Amino acid sequence: MTVNPTTLSHPVLRERLAQLGLTLPETSSALAAYVPAIRTGNTVYTSGQLPLHEGNMGALGKVGADVSPKVAKDLARTCVLNALAAAGTLGDLDTVRILKVTGFVASAAGFNGQPAVINGASELLVELFGSRGEHARSAVGVAELPLNAPVEVEIIVEFA
Repeated sequence: MTVNPTTLSHPVLRERLAQLGLTLPETSSALAAYVPAIRTGNTVYTSGQLPLHEGNMGALGKVGADVSPKVAKDLARTCVLNALAAAGTLGDLDTVRILKVTGFVASAAGFNGQPAVINGASELLVELFGSRGEHARSAVGVAELPLNAPVEVEIIVEFA
């Protein structure tokens, strides 16, 4: 089921984002042969979202070498905003419950702070949705990510 995104204003979420000095970005188009999000019943699965903001990556390389953990944590917030934008094309984000976050961190040898990096995504979801933003999570270190991104995040959400 595809919902016309122009009919979904998500007023409560947009107000909360504004309080935090953030906005919900436009949904990015897929970079390969997949869709940004897919819905089955009341559940939406997003594809992995990179930390793209207005077409720019924000930082490139491996966390713990080229990118500091603090910068990577901020980039994880950008990823989750992109994931919410993708999910928001398929339902009203004001009714959402976050079920699962999976975060991938392009990690330099010896870097093991993946959970702290992905906390950027997790903490923002709780800031935005309160208890509806609490979720299960995985934080995984990987050798490489697409386009030399330092972090990638995907989410699974449920709409009321």
